[in-house]
Amino acid sequence: MMIRVSLICLCFLAATLAVAQPTVPEIPFDSAPDFFKMPADLNFGEVSGVAVNSKGHVFVYSRGNTTGPAYGASAAQLLEFGADGKFIREIGKNLYAWSYAHAVRVDRNDNIWAIDKGSDMIIRFSPEGHVTMVFGRKKEASDEAAPWTRVNPPRPAVDGQFRQPTDVTWDTQGNIFISDGYINSRVAKYDKNGRWVKQWGDRGNKQGEFNTPHSIAADAAGNIYVADRGNRRIQVFDPDGNFKREITIDVPVPSGIVPWMGAMPSAEAAARQSGAPWAICITPGPGTQYLYSSDAYPGRIYKLSLDGKLLGMLGTSGRQPKEFGWIHELACPTENTLYAAELLNWRVQKLTLHPGKAGM
Repeated sequence: MMIRVSLICLCFLAATLAVAQPTVPEIPFDSAPDFFKMPADLNFGEVSGVAVNSKGHVFVYSRGNTTGPAYGASAAQLLEFGADGKFIREIGKNLYAWSYAHAVRVDRNDNIWAIDKGSDMIIRFSPEGHVTMVFGRKKEASDEAAPWTRVNPPRPAVDGQFRQPTDVTWDTQGNIFISDGYINSRVAKYDKNGRWVKQWGDRGNKQGEFNTPHSIAADAAGNIYVADRGNRRIQVFDPDGNFKREITIDVPVPSGIVPWMGAMPSAEAAARQSGAPWAICITPGPGTQYLYSSDAYPGRIYKLSLDGKLLGMLGTSGRQPKEFGWIHELACPTENTLYAAELLNWRVQKLTLHPGKAGM
């Protein structure tokens, strides 16, 4: 009798939770067709980064301009477009740091920062396009350089040396935070003048540890958000690296979502991939700020409040407009204007969101 009563209670609890579980709204949106006006002889490669400055100019970091052998090519090209999508210029042509593009950001002074995973370097350009600050150093060609290898246990991280860094952001004081990355698993902090301050994090899945810190952003209060992709979470820290909270995105994957490549994942594998943050961005202040995050499968963009409440989502995996092939970086100059840089579709989509139309 007790077993029957317990089963009834469990069924009632499950039904209650099912009713209480809020439905995440789908945000209607448009993708501007042919927004970027490319020169006749230029194409994007895998687009790993996108950023927007105060004038609305868009910077696209593409794995194009390829030279070298198939499996050791130099693939990085930084292009600038006007707010109307017209091509303006290439920045840093033949730069010594160009090896394998990963992310691009623009700071509050309109300096342009390029993060190159292949050369282990982070380069700051002035708004005019000249190098003004350098972080990290690639291996010397004269020493028969070879890529960093993954060993277990990992090699200790070295102050000022990066191993496949991924992204950069800044707090309210102009301090610099670099996510580092695929080999190291940490956040490196410099002051605004480029002087080393500290690091935090190591490889693992505990609070304050990372498994591929892939993207990083800061809010108007100076809190640092780290897309801990391999651990399927976003960790939030204060500017001194003190843990504040963790954000996870848990939304069921609809049936029939076909991955851009590969076999259909099992339900368990789909759940592991869904919500894993590949790219994050935070809308600028003043006023209410929003956090956007993207995953690779099922290929969605998620809108959240800064405390982690899921407010809506959009998109799916695919090759057509309004579909995505591995969004690698997001830029969100306003709440309802996003730029999505896609690796697999070799493009950037300019998205206009219409949250007021949700549910209509």
